[in-house]
Amino acid sequence: MKGVMMMHISELSRATGVSLRSLRYYEEKELLHPVRLDNGYREYSLSDVERVRIIQLYFSLGLSAKEISDAYPCAGSEEVRPECLPGAIRVGEAKLAEIGERIDTLRKAEDHLRECLTAWRRQLKEGGDH
Repeated sequence: MKGVMMMHISELSRATGVSLRSLRYYEEKELLHPVRLDNGYREYSLSDVERVRIIQLYFSLGLSAKEISDAYPCAGSEEVRPECLPGAIRVGEAKLAEIGERIDTLRKAEDHLRECLTAWRRQLKEGGDH
């Protein structure tokens, strides 16, 4: 890998803010594929920084490691494998529907809280010093 800047796991951890334990877990789940040196050390490329950020995003959306592993080649910067597209589309559509439901729930909560605040402020204003 001459000419490509490589980094150790601790450097990747610092660059991404992700713990060493999580990075090892990502490797165990085959989400990351570091180069293993003769001494057993892992080396990562600069593209792994973005890959870790995408993995973090997917986890924050509630995807499992398996779903991320299945979908990543279709959503990451890697060359897309056509055989992953049906699964990636299925996972993406399901997650998009779930996000839409969360947004609807949050909008309802926001509307309810605004109504409560308006009523409470009106009551305080009308009630004076009670």
